[in-house]
Amino acid sequence: MNWFTKLLTSTLGRKLMMALTGLFLILFLAVHLAGNLQLLKNDGGEAFNVYSKFMTTNTLIKIVSYVNYACIIIHIIWALLLTIHNRKARGPEGYAVSKNSSAWTSRNMGILGTFILIFLVIHLKGFWYEMHWGGIPVKVYDGVEVKDLYSVVVFAYSNPLIVLIYVVSMMVLAFHLWHGFASTFQTLGLNHLKYNQPIRVVGRAFSIIVPVLFAIIPIIMYLTTPH
Repeated sequence: MNWFTKLLTSTLGRKLMMALTGLFLILFLAVHLAGNLQLLKNDGGEAFNVYSKFMTTNTLIKIVSYVNYACIIIHIIWALLLTIHNRKARGPEGYAVSKNSSAWTSRNMGILGTFILIFLVIHLKGFWYEMHWGGIPVKVYDGVEVKDLYSVVVFAYSNPLIVLIYVVSMMVLAFHLWHGFASTFQTLGLNHLKYNQPIRVVGRAFSIIVPVLFAIIPIIMYLTTPH
């Protein structure tokens, strides 16, 4: 296990952990978006509530959720370690030079990640915490009782401040993904002339389309909710 410990504590090992956890989180975003789009169905929230019931009671999904939480924590910790290591290695002069030689998103991944972390805390408090411990009303579909999480979302997105925070956070996520998507595959060894361009195209499309669709949801719900 000595080689494994050395790998995890090395710069390469930290980048590898960032890539693997980042890849899992990218996949999670796609699945999470598919679920959230159920909010836009004109069925009074039935599709979203049934989806939420399945996601919170299925054993396999719950295990994946715990893995996702672990990946978020590991991703954050390793990002901090890499940022500290890189700043020490550069020094003040080295940082000034590198600042002009790399993309803005690459230089500010730490800041972008911190903003996303703050958003996640707010998001989990407003939805995940309420789902588990809040006094949420219930609805019955085909004889099955489910929590009416749709009503929680509608109430949240009736607040223009929450909608604004969500939209801005999705813009930040887009910038974070713009660099992180391609970097993830590069770290995993898919850095080849044959693959670089397709990965770059897919990564940039994902970085725009997914955050935009996430941001559209609260905007539409705010505009269609009576005030």
